[in-house]
Amino acid sequence: MLLEARLHAASEPAHNAALGRRVLDALKRYGVRSVGFYWPLAGEFDARAAISIWLASDPQREASLPVVKERGVPLEFHAWTPATPMQIGHHKIAEPSSGRVAVPELLFVPCVGFDAAGYRLGYGGGYYDRTLANWPGAKKPVTVGIAYEACRTSALQHEAHDVPLDLIVTEAGLYPQATAD
Repeated sequence: MLLEARLHAASEPAHNAALGRRVLDALKRYGVRSVGFYWPLAGEFDARAAISIWLASDPQREASLPVVKERGVPLEFHAWTPATPMQIGHHKIAEPSSGRVAVPELLFVPCVGFDAAGYRLGYGGGYYDRTLANWPGAKKPVTVGIAYEACRTSALQHEAHDVPLDLIVTEAGLYPQATAD
């Protein structure tokens, strides 16, 4: 049901344009220089245009995409620009062929669904949970889920190893809502 709702929402150009603006809002909010994101699958928001705009505004910024080295192990992030040659990796998902490992300060995570507590539903492979649990270095990245408002639910069942995301971005807003300082 959530996958169907996401596919429908993804077909709406206005939703995608608004979501692109919200992704840029999230990047501005955290002021990071290094961001990891994902190559879009069917029904997932394609963040490449927003990330390209973000990269173009400051040459010190870096973007990266996940690389699946093998099933069941944490993701590795490799540097990406719009000009980076891509290759097909595990799960038939495009991956950068740059070979240069990057450690993002902010990580955009795709969501099939999400709830008010910041928990997300993915595809069930556990790649992002495993990656965040084994993050290189002491400082974990800011985690930002990207979802469509139609995929919001009151509560998702989650397990002890699940960690809520710091922020969820939809075409309608940012969750939790920004509070006044």
